Amino acid sequence: MRLAGADFSERIVRWQRASGRHDLPWQKTRDPYRVWLSEIMLQQTQVATVMSYYELFLERFPDVHALAHAGLDDVLSMWSGLGYYSRARNLHRCAQQVVLQHRGEFPRSAQALQELPGIGRSTAAAIAAFCHGERVAILDGNVRRVLARVLGFEADLALAANERTLWEHAQELLPQTNLVECMPRYTQGLMDLGANLCSRMQPACGMCPVQELCKAHGCAEQQKYPVRTRKLKRTAQSIWLLWVHDDEGAAWLARRPERGVWASLHCLPAFDSEALLLAAMPDGHIGKGAALPVVRHVLTHKDLFLHPVRMALSKREVLAMEGSWFDAAHWPVLGLPAPIRTLLGGLT
Repeated sequence: MRLAGADFSERIVRWQRASGRHDLPWQKTRDPYRVWLSEIMLQQTQVATVMSYYELFLERFPDVHALAHAGLDDVLSMWSGLGYYSRARNLHRCAQQVVLQHRGEFPRSAQALQELPGIGRSTAAAIAAFCHGERVAILDGNVRRVLARVLGFEADLALAANERTLWEHAQELLPQTNLVECMPRYTQGLMDLGANLCSRMQPACGMCPVQELCKAHGCAEQQKYPVRTRKLKRTAQSIWLLWVHDDEGAAWLARRPERGVWASLHCLPAFDSEALLLAAMPDGHIGKGAALPVVRHVLTHKDLFLHPVRMALSKREVLAMEGSWFDAAHWPVLGLPAPIRTLLGGLT
């Protein structure tokens, strides 16, 4: 499994300089705030999707102070549609901690960055490498696949001990010299390689700068790596939504619990069954709701089947359920799940 680290890293750096991505907006800065924001947004989210959010988010929160002093609803509103909303909540908490405990300056080392909310080992390493040239390894999903294939790493990465071993190998392969220039290029190069060439199903080995070093390619077993025996099972969940509105576009919304699907976001009142929804309907209106077509909303490991029941009230009654009225000018700026925003948008 031994590999000449200098040869590997030099190939990655050269390839990134000539063929890697150079036009992403967060590549044009070494500002830790902007790099951190991009890294959090890119977790479990495609680059093309992040591109449409990144600049708008920066317009609203141009620096860590602006983000720290914003309300959580403002942050969730700007995040709406990106999914994995715990990232937005941790982003807000992290900004507040940077301002209160670090005087608005992000720590420079990966080890110190890991102490902040929502920043794990790989994210901390990416920030430190990009902004300060620290010699520290990343190991996100794409990079894990690249290194497992190049090294022929056969151990099961579902086991923490094997994951730690791969981290050690990743550290050994890092550049040794000219770190201020090479670490950002090497780190970006691994990301680019995993995203654009070393794909899960059809790797473009003929274009790969480390093809000659890759053990998986040498034995034509690319699909074997990385090895992970324990996989998350896909599940399904049905949710009944009571959409109560008036003729001026106001809607009754309630904040979701801090844990679970759409945590902390505003949402239509949600129920686990149709019977529970009917039981919660206002007196005198039971059975008057109109059932709308079921909406399937796909999460990473779960399919949500949403059953909206729409009911118009001629006046804003105070409903005997958690929540309150939000008028047509107010609810669009709330943090809303994407399918709820789409539903409400159909009313206006």
